Amino acid sequence: MHVLLELLVVSARVALSFAVAALRWLRPRAPKSVLHEVCLVTGAARGLGRLFALELATRGVDTLVLWDVDGEGNEETAALARGAAADAGVACPRVLAYTCDVSKRVDVYRVAGLVRRDAGDVTLLVNNAGVVSGRPLLDCPDELLERTMAVNLHALFWVTKAFLPAMLEKNHGHMVTIASSLGLFSTAGIEDYCASKFGAVGFHESLSHEIKAMERDGVKTTLVCPYLVQTGMFHGCRMRKEVETYVLPPLQPEKCVQQAMRAILTDQPVLCMPRLIYLVVFIKSILPWEAVVAMYRFLGADKCMYPFFEECKRRTNNNQEL
Repeated sequence: MHVLLELLVVSARVALSFAVAALRWLRPRAPKSVLHEVCLVTGAARGLGRLFALELATRGVDTLVLWDVDGEGNEETAALARGAAADAGVACPRVLAYTCDVSKRVDVYRVAGLVRRDAGDVTLLVNNAGVVSGRPLLDCPDELLERTMAVNLHALFWVTKAFLPAMLEKNHGHMVTIASSLGLFSTAGIEDYCASKFGAVGFHESLSHEIKAMERDGVKTTLVCPYLVQTGMFHGCRMRKEVETYVLPPLQPEKCVQQAMRAILTDQPVLCMPRLIYLVVFIKSILPWEAVVAMYRFLGADKCMYPFFEECKRRTNNNQEL
């Protein structure tokens, strides 16, 4: 009888969660303030990381901390962030740029110590740093495979261990993981990237459950899984023309970051972009494997990375940075 009573309570809570989710969709929460927050963005030298930095700067954060292995690009982002704050008419945040290779545990812990010394405890952490090898598994050197896993996945462990304890102690903070739709479903030829992003999704979900189990309700988590973003990271990737044009066009970076920031500032636990990704994940989970293969072939998703590989090969031959 005790178990049945608990089951009724759980059922009621599940029903209530659906109602709350529907209400939030109809009437979104007002975004929370970040005026007194110390925000850290990894992979801030370019791409989404730079855009996250600029977006946070325009929202008047107290301190903006930027990490990237590219020191020069990171300093450029810092200068742009100060300019963006001035253009937005908000108080210019203290912007601190550090050169850090997040794939190296010792480097992460060393630079984290500098951050705590210079800025205090980080209260909003955006784990954004990511790389892609640009080669199929059997053509990819082991060193590049290891780099993908180290930057996209292992770094999450080191950065989280460096900054989460202070958030838990104060029961205040926000952990953000920028993963990928390729952490929810896969495609051919980028085994290392998919593995790292599947790992990132699993890491984030487990961490979120752990924080809930510790009853630290003041520490929030947000998982962001965008579809292909036009940052140049997957330049050359091609789906079927009709699908790419009318159904799943690549995301604009600025819009992607704006939606992600809205999710972060309203404490949304998970964000997939576009919304169609939720349906794709659901369909993939219930269809037989051969049906999934047939869908992939129809959409052009089975070989969508092949033009990307050719583009990476061309850039490598021309000594351009991947």
